[in-house]
Amino acid sequence: MSAPRTVYYAAMLRRGPAWQVGDMTKQALWPRHAAFMNKLAENGTILFGGPLDEGEQVLLVLAVPDEASVRTVLAPDPWNAAGLLEIVSVRQWSVLLEHQRDLAKI
Repeated sequence: MSAPRTVYYAAMLRRGPAWQVGDMTKQALWPRHAAFMNKLAENGTILFGGPLDEGEQVLLVLAVPDEASVRTVLAPDPWNAAGLLEIVSVRQWSVLLEHQRDLAKI
């Protein structure tokens, strides 16, 4: 009998039409967006997250029960309503390889 799989959801987001050229911390509503995302990380909803490559897209890994929950959890993000970030896709992710380590030491 195999061990139960850990299942998370991976959300891919991209810059929305309101994004201004420049650093993410210079975008409108940055302090509110950062506080919102930090709260989701602190309560364990977002496990990993951050921009990919040059920052055009963002990958979030969430511990939620289903795709609808991803959309519900991210809907109140101030950057969502302001058109700064939009969800491109949500995919179920089954973790088959896992090594426990202290990521803070990496």
